[in-house]
Amino acid sequence: MKRRMGTCFPISNVSLHRDPFKTMFGKKKRSPSRIDSLVGHQTVLTGDISFSGGLHINGAVNGNVSAQQDAQATLTVSEQGSIQGEVRVPRIIMNGTVKGDVYASEHIELAAQARVEGDVHYKLIEMAMGAEVNGKLVRLPDPHRPPLALSHNPVHSDAEDV
Repeated sequence: MKRRMGTCFPISNVSLHRDPFKTMFGKKKRSPSRIDSLVGHQTVLTGDISFSGGLHINGAVNGNVSAQQDAQATLTVSEQGSIQGEVRVPRIIMNGTVKGDVYASEHIELAAQARVEGDVHYKLIEMAMGAEVNGKLVRLPDPHRPPLALSHNPVHSDAEDV
């Protein structure tokens, strides 16, 4: 870009701005998930929710939240969002509060304001500084990953044979 008297003139159609989905180390972050359903900021929903696609919670849910037979289903809970009940969703991005157990069969991301009062069962977890889990972290087994082969035979050195 050339500057002339405080005005910017583009040299070509190529954008010189940084890609908003790249981290500081150059890795691509995932793009924001699609939202098919929304629980608004001033909404209090009482009862269980079963969804597919993307669900974004800004309000309060008093009940269980689960994904239908959708391996790509994503739940996003904002800072203002809260759930009182069990959560069973493959992909979870959380910055709000959950009072109940959480099961993320694929991936869970706990942002800095995330609070969980219950156990978190996960396959892959990301946890930001400030996130809080008052319960157990339980890693779900990966059927594609072989178990570690541990040997319980003690190793003898020549010094022990004397």
